[in-house]
Amino acid sequence: MWEKIRVIFTIPELRQKILLTLLLLAIYRVGYQIPLPLVDHQKMTAAFEKGGALTDLMAQVAVFSATRLSQATIFGLGIMPYISASIIFQLLASVYPPLEKLQKEGESGRKKINEYTRYATIVLCLGQSWFYVRVIMANPWIFPQYLDHGVLAFHWQFTLVLTMTAGTAFLMWLGEQIDEYGIANGISLLIMAGILAPMPEAGIELLSPLAKTGLDLGGGQPGQIDIVSLLVLAVLFVAVIVGVVFITQGQRRIPTQSAKHVRGRRVYGGSRQYLPLRINQSGVMPIIFASSLLMFPQVIFRSIAGVPHSWPIWNFLAQAFERQHSYTFNILYIILIYFFCYFWTAISFNPKDMSENLKNYGTFIPGYRPGRRTADYLEKVMVRITYVGAGFLALVAIVPALIMSSFPALSNNYTIASFYGGTTLLIAVSVAFDLVQKIDSHLVMRNYRGLLEKG
Repeated sequence: MWEKIRVIFTIPELRQKILLTLLLLAIYRVGYQIPLPLVDHQKMTAAFEKGGALTDLMAQVAVFSATRLSQATIFGLGIMPYISASIIFQLLASVYPPLEKLQKEGESGRKKINEYTRYATIVLCLGQSWFYVRVIMANPWIFPQYLDHGVLAFHWQFTLVLTMTAGTAFLMWLGEQIDEYGIANGISLLIMAGILAPMPEAGIELLSPLAKTGLDLGGGQPGQIDIVSLLVLAVLFVAVIVGVVFITQGQRRIPTQSAKHVRGRRVYGGSRQYLPLRINQSGVMPIIFASSLLMFPQVIFRSIAGVPHSWPIWNFLAQAFERQHSYTFNILYIILIYFFCYFWTAISFNPKDMSENLKNYGTFIPGYRPGRRTADYLEKVMVRITYVGAGFLALVAIVPALIMSSFPALSNNYTIASFYGGTTLLIAVSVAFDLVQKIDSHLVMRNYRGLLEKG
């Protein structure tokens, strides 16, 4: 492996791409630490540590979107407004004919859709940053009291909104520069960097009590982790990673046969190939949609239950939607993941179009007539494998809740627990595979072995 890494840096073009990518990621991390003006960050951090409905929502969104909302910085919104805009246009392209026509125009159409996505990103940034700034300005322990009202307050609110919007626009530009001059997908790498960056700090917070008390074989103080639990977490972490890799790379290969045709004295075609159908066709989108929908009832019920003299039913509903300890939440989570798996697969996978493409290229599935019979067969296969993929996503999504309920030491360390499953782990594994494949393409082109090849 070390020899392969050495070979990577001996290729001038690949070395330049990797170093440029690392430089742009370093710029992102520097900007990630630049605070917004007039905000008392120490008091803001203390307020987030106290908890509450709104702070809990922001903490979940921070892990979910690879941002740091507990620290008001110029990159506080992260790159998620761009991801949200991309998802919106991807959904619209399947139901809105003009966008669907643009998508089928090839490279020029995709460039136009990307342009619309950038405009939508700016609009989303303005709305989200305005809401965020209003929250911090409404708290005098975060924002100076003499700016609570008047023209001066509007001036600073407008300045902070533009600053956060410009920060996200700059991140969007950084991602495009990585796409063009660096290696791998720039936006995905920025999200992965935001996910992995808090891990060392969260790990030190988890292990520091163990270092002080020694390697006890059990017991320990409440809320602290012991060596046995640590070993169980390590084994479980490896098992979850292996499962995620297996299901991410898993395919159902449909055998195909190309028709023979004669040109002059030569016969072309007639070869046997296969059509790969991914088991996890929808990727991480079902977890994103399900998490987003379940966040708001949780916050709403907790806010109403906190009002004096509120009805007991609100407290019951608030407890039912608790993420860590509620069977109701987990059951609804699984149901929504299944629903969005089939929904997203129906949007991204069109068996009729695939059947027509096979027919146009003179390829057919043995035993099925080209056209409607082939489309029905592909739809039947996709329904079955989507059921398996949705079951895996549901299992991975509820692992953090199971981890936090089984290990009390992780109840307040959602960063570590979330990396055992859900959005963070799937994104990290997917981006890592994409990065390795991009590097392998450069190595194979120069007759070197890939990173994952033996020998």
